[in-house]
Amino acid sequence: MKELLFGALMLWLLTACNNENISNQNEAQTESETSSLTSKRICPSEEMRQEALQKNPALRQKVEEIEANAKRFSNNLALGKVLADGVVEIPVVVNVVYKTADENVSDARIAEQIAVLNADFGGTNSDISQIPAEFKGVKACDVKIKFKLVNTIRKTTTKISWDKADQDKDTMKKDSTGGINATDPTKYLNIWVVGSMPNPRGKILGYATFPEDAGTWKDGVVIAAHCFGKTGASAPFNLGRTATHEVGHYLNLLHLWGSTDAGCQTDYCDDTPVSPGSNGGNPIYPLNRICDGISRSQMFMNYMDYVHDKSMFMFSANQKTRMQAVVAAGGPRAGLR
Repeated sequence: MKELLFGALMLWLLTACNNENISNQNEAQTESETSSLTSKRICPSEEMRQEALQKNPALRQKVEEIEANAKRFSNNLALGKVLADGVVEIPVVVNVVYKTADENVSDARIAEQIAVLNADFGGTNSDISQIPAEFKGVKACDVKIKFKLVNTIRKTTTKISWDKADQDKDTMKKDSTGGINATDPTKYLNIWVVGSMPNPRGKILGYATFPEDAGTWKDGVVIAAHCFGKTGASAPFNLGRTATHEVGHYLNLLHLWGSTDAGCQTDYCDDTPVSPGSNGGNPIYPLNRICDGISRSQMFMNYMDYVHDKSMFMFSANQKTRMQAVVAAGGPRAGLR
């Protein structure tokens, strides 16, 4: 009897393994392969946005207007009617809320992060040469958006960490709740650098507001200190790409798989392949995944995916157009010019 049970168990295990291999043969190195939460990119920006949109019809109307403006801008761009003045330079204020010396990022590290933003958005990052031939034809090159640090504000805190309640209420963005008030968000990109941000999903690396929140008290980007800048940041998020990803959201870019974790949704960019969900770790090209029964090559090296910093190094041409629409005259962030 024991031999019979053992044989049945072994048969089940072999079948289960074979089924798993078959189901995964077209999907290599997805986010689930990253076993440690500390080495997993987690960005709740779009989930936070969806919660706000569900509660606020007026906010939903703003989003519709922003999308309509993006479409108009794309049409006008094709006709040569916009960006006659060339590059838009965005002034940046960095607000450092710290408890420990490690959280009190240095001026040199802040300058380093601004340099990363300018390289990534300017298409001068050294790893841009790694873009596969398949995607070189749709790379953004220079987005025509630059960043200039104009002020750094520092404040100590007794908070050990900023949990989900802090994230939901943006407590780091208000003096009254232990944070730092934004410097006129109609004119400046505010970046808050804080300590650990635990969340039921894992440690948050950063999050951002979208253009419908332009000019409000909470408008801007929050980055965890351990993945801000390069020198002293923690691998695998030590190349400053968390800020690049979050500023992408701030300028109206979605994750490649759409606005929810369900995946296979539009990111409003025709040149970024549809994805069933995030890719994590350091995938090897080519990586194919299935949406609507069709195997699609993944642009996992795009800044709006979830891969490690060293594996992301491009925006697409359509993403460039969406960002330009936000900062152009008449766009929701025109005041940043």
